Amino acid sequence: MSASPAKETQTMPLCVQILMYDGVEEQDAIGPRDVFGHAVRAGGLVETTLVRPSAPGEVTCFFGTRVRVPTAWEPTDTDLLIVPGGGDRLIHDPDVLRNLVRAQEAGVVVAGVCTGVMVLSAAGLTKGRPCTTHHLAKAELAAQGGRVIDARVVDDGNLVTAGGVTSGIDLALWMITRECGASVAIGVESVMEYEQRGVVWRSS
Repeated sequence: MSASPAKETQTMPLCVQILMYDGVEEQDAIGPRDVFGHAVRAGGLVETTLVRPSAPGEVTCFFGTRVRVPTAWEPTDTDLLIVPGGGDRLIHDPDVLRNLVRAQEAGVVVAGVCTGVMVLSAAGLTKGRPCTTHHLAKAELAAQGGRVIDARVVDDGNLVTAGGVTSGIDLALWMITRECGASVAIGVESVMEYEQRGVVWRSS
């Protein structure tokens, strides 16, 4: 499905949280962070915060990069939450899974990048819904009840999912298009010298 025209007038800031944890894949998290940062310079109203479950602190990413995360995750205190992939630690954290459900029930748009979508699946958020993930995890996502769509980004309203690794850049660009307007997204693409890949599948 193709996207409908995006709004071009943004009146309220888009608040974004990116959930950081030990084992997170660097590109899954930093790709979207870069997009949201450039969106501000392109005229978008975006506030982005790196958050960590339970408490602020340092995380060690998948390839050993250490990142200081200054803010504890408050699940309902954002418009958009992005869960990057890179490991299964969050899948086995019942507090995180409960808080993901709590966030979506409070009106937060919950987004997953790569195997971060499997965390959303463990929380029950993808069951029966259009979604996607890294190609190596699609069969598992389907077995867990997700309606897997072969698209780079799948937008089902309050659930947005993306394929592997660099797809997080496309997810973030799509969310900028959707919430801030296409002109802001075009500005980001120009600065990053990157063009959105693939067609975004939308349920409405």
